Amino acid sequence: MLRQASPVYDFPDLDENTKATTFYTTGTTGLPKGVYFSHRQVILHTFSLAAALGCFVSSIFRSTDVYMPLTPMFHAHAWGILYLATLLGVKQVYPGKYEPGYILNLVKNEKVTFSHCVPTVMHMLINNQEAKDKDLSKWKVVIGGAALPKGLAKEIASLGIKIFASFGMSEAFPVVTISNLKGHMQEWDKDEQLDVLIKPGLPLPLYELEIADASGNFLPKDGVTSGELIMRAPWLTESYFKEPDRTKELWRDGWMHGGDVAAIDREGYIQITDRLKDVIKSGGEWVSSLELENYTSQHESVSEAAAVGIPDQKWGERPLALVVLKPEYKGKVKEEDLKSRLKGFVDSGLLPRYGLPDRIEFIEAIPKTSVGKINKVALRKLYAKQL
Repeated sequence: MLRQASPVYDFPDLDENTKATTFYTTGTTGLPKGVYFSHRQVILHTFSLAAALGCFVSSIFRSTDVYMPLTPMFHAHAWGILYLATLLGVKQVYPGKYEPGYILNLVKNEKVTFSHCVPTVMHMLINNQEAKDKDLSKWKVVIGGAALPKGLAKEIASLGIKIFASFGMSEAFPVVTISNLKGHMQEWDKDEQLDVLIKPGLPLPLYELEIADASGNFLPKDGVTSGELIMRAPWLTESYFKEPDRTKELWRDGWMHGGDVAAIDREGYIQITDRLKDVIKSGGEWVSSLELENYTSQHESVSEAAAVGIPDQKWGERPLALVVLKPEYKGKVKEEDLKSRLKGFVDSGLLPRYGLPDRIEFIEAIPKTSVGKINKVALRKLYAKQL
């Protein structure tokens, strides 16, 4: 097919508002929804991404990098970064298969310096023996699609990999924020810097981000107050494909409502505290499933963690923590060991007392969606029946 193809393609002279791409969300909170973008929106997002990745104190992606995406193209344009790589003339390496040893050898042999992926893919890679045997200190990886727990971040950083958390959504093309250190943070100790780098980060240029209450009132950006994250930017999808009712829910009062609960601190960094549909509502109080996963992950025995709310007659819902142990800890760690560690976060005021899970279940694997996100819909259904 390639031999028969012409090496030249004459692009038609399209209006910039012509539809360029259509794809579907992964359906983590319901049926998949079609989103679409024009050529103009593709270009604007690409330019904004270029500024965010290349113009600040810590430059993440430049024309001298070697780029290997570890996010499928069907997952929100491979986060749109392939457009920027093409614009900059960057060498691009496409792995084709997701085998840890194979990917890590490509990093070494092709001198890959920049990638992006979801946390579960990075978890798979760093737990392969070849990761321990290779110099990965020149590899920068943007991690998004799900929250990056600090426990996993520490393991990645221990291999010399430079990590940057991010946040996006299909409706936003998808990148909304990328974490990076500001100038005055460059001298902080590594643990303090890691606390910043695992946050979803700072918005791309041209975004307007606010947090709002249920009535649509803007809330203070103090790093503590949480509300629904709403946004505006020139490249956001204008509607869901052939779904006017869901479009009305998406766009209200001139702002896109993505369904994420967040706080914004005084430095401008976003912290996603949960999806509205994943928040655990216990006795009228909200428990962040993402925070619970983050604190659970920091026990040395934990390989992966998930948290969901399950029905409870007294409190409405109670948090359940699901844990995959590292192989060397299986049979050696008890539920009370992890509860004791979590109680330490309660005692220090980081986790509310009502956020301490009644039960911690040890499981062999956590179910994932097609793009590697924790499938909380499946977990809630499964454990609501079992427990």
